[in-house]
Amino acid sequence: MNIYIANINFRTSTEALQQLFENYGEVTSAKIITDRETGRSRGFGFVEMSNDEEAQKAIDELNGSEFDGKALSVNVAKPKENNSRGSYGGGNSNYKKKSW
Repeated sequence: MNIYIANINFRTSTEALQQLFENYGEVTSAKIITDRETGRSRGFGFVEMSNDEEAQKAIDELNGSEFDGKALSVNVAKPKENNSRGSYGGGNSNYKKKSW
């Protein structure tokens, strides 16, 4: 199960997040999302656990709990939405065809 964690302290490491969730079962991956430009934490991340029951217990017990001085928001991660709006390319919508 993929778990979304919000309101993570900017100083929290991926390793610390993984260790927190390992108290509930096997963690297959953990990642704190960082800004591409600065490399600084964006304050949220994802943890994947192989056992759904263990993952649900972690969600139930960690949601709203304090970790590194912040109250975590922990939920089942939703699938990434496709942001396509039916566009077919990178054309400039303000482009006006010249009439000769």
